[in-house]
Amino acid sequence: MQDYKYIRDQKTQQEYIETTLYGKAVLSVPQLNKGTAFTEAERQHFNLLGKLPLRIENLDEQVRRCYRQFRSYENQLNRNIYLNNLLDVNQVLFYKLISEHLSEMIPTIYTPIVGEAVKQYSHEFRQPRGLYINYTQRDQIREILSNRSNANIDVMVVTDGEGVLGIGDQGIGGMDIPIAKLMVYTVCGGINPWRTLPIFLDVGTNNQSLLDDPVYLGWRHKRIQGDEYYEFIDEFVEAVRETFPKAFFHWEDFGRDNARHILDTYKKKFCTFNDDIQGTGAVTLSALLAAVKATDGELTEQRIVVFGAGTAGTGITDQIKWAMETLGLSSEEANKRFWLIDRNGLLMNDMELTPAQVPYARDRQDISDWEIQDPKQISLLDTITNAKPTILIGCSAVGSAFTRDIIETMARHVEQPIIFPLSNPTDHAEATPSDLYKWTKGKAIVASGSPFAPISYEEQRIEIGQCNNALVFPGIGLGVIAVGAKLLTEEMLWVACEALRELAPVLTDPNAPVLPNLDQANHVAKTIALAVAKQAIKQEIATKNTDADLKAIIDELFWHPNYCELRKVSEIVTS
Repeated sequence: MQDYKYIRDQKTQQEYIETTLYGKAVLSVPQLNKGTAFTEAERQHFNLLGKLPLRIENLDEQVRRCYRQFRSYENQLNRNIYLNNLLDVNQVLFYKLISEHLSEMIPTIYTPIVGEAVKQYSHEFRQPRGLYINYTQRDQIREILSNRSNANIDVMVVTDGEGVLGIGDQGIGGMDIPIAKLMVYTVCGGINPWRTLPIFLDVGTNNQSLLDDPVYLGWRHKRIQGDEYYEFIDEFVEAVRETFPKAFFHWEDFGRDNARHILDTYKKKFCTFNDDIQGTGAVTLSALLAAVKATDGELTEQRIVVFGAGTAGTGITDQIKWAMETLGLSSEEANKRFWLIDRNGLLMNDMELTPAQVPYARDRQDISDWEIQDPKQISLLDTITNAKPTILIGCSAVGSAFTRDIIETMARHVEQPIIFPLSNPTDHAEATPSDLYKWTKGKAIVASGSPFAPISYEEQRIEIGQCNNALVFPGIGLGVIAVGAKLLTEEMLWVACEALRELAPVLTDPNAPVLPNLDQANHVAKTIALAVAKQAIKQEIATKNTDADLKAIIDELFWHPNYCELRKVSEIVTS
């Protein structure tokens, strides 16, 4: 039996919460707590008289007070801790505060600051959120799922913490990532937080410093691998599919090989999405489409170097390649537009490669006329010098990898080089936007992975577009939920990219960013959701609302942080 239940009346669309709780218990549940905004009648009805200061505030007044508290912290990690503590106390107030300061606060709750929170997880553990499923508990997965707080789930974000951002295996600390992702789903995409679930799959860690840490909270065991690992994932997927047959699976921060394997295994069986592969690919493709259009070029004519051929790098490449094929190139022609570089240099077909890298590997004959320093490891500078790319994308997590020599060499061969240093956190970015503008004499079109403040170049203020996945995955999820899509197809990702591209400020102002600001995230999400939902209907994989007014459905689904009525009942009956 649950103590509280969120209800939306389908006839009146009125939202209210039924609860068996009263007194201090109501104040201790963040989904129920209104703090100083409880009315006099509510204080009387729920035995709260004397438990709160006399003054009754409205939500806007509470937000102003919380914003002052937020600004009182100078350290960004302390601001992250403050916001997470607020969520532990009052869910509506947390989301209202974030929604009014999106571009300022999303970097604090999400990338890049969440990376610091992940590393401090076991040392700063406060309030558990979501579900933890350990490999040793694989026979109890259904029991663990039944212990969830929210009865109905539309979106779940799942991680095993092996490939967190640009900082690698973080073990149990990776749980902060799905928590943060779901915050973004709600604040940007209007996904009802009562219908979300973060899940951590604890399969051990290969990070020795964590295994040696006496306060580490995860399973002290080397990561399980191979068949053992994939059997565990199968068991987990089967249990979740039985419990939430219509939920949208979002996989996040898995290791390079596992991420690709999981996506390829399940993407044609149910509605599943890997943000590192598909989300990063989609938002980067959107930015590239806008940047290329701003240069009066065609995507199919670009020469693209991708520095970092891991999960994100190959995911981005796959997405761009798919777009090139959609625009008329053959698979072979599209492959030849890319040069991918990993830790051992330019990918060659005589190297040991991952399945995702194989299509883009070059033959030695392809570079027979190149002037190179070391044939055994062809460097980024060698590749830039000889391939003469129009686009350079960084997904390496190697800070300052794009040196002045590399960028100036690129700029000598192309009028408007498109350069995207996408690695985060910020200190892992391959270059800073200010350096890129300086080294290209202001000719570059730049987008970053981490947020950067506007820069000044020749007395002109330039805003830096951010390839932030928060601009794309919330809208995709909202569109999937709106029509109950059974799958997420390449075509649905493509229309999401096109929808985001059409909102690019650079299309109307050549000095503007290549993607919208995060303050526009709600509008962006609704626009993408509409495109995704329409495409799902077109492909006949929608299970509901196929003849409905989709715009109205999406507006109706969009959750807004407002206090709703509490109703006291003697017992909650769950369906």
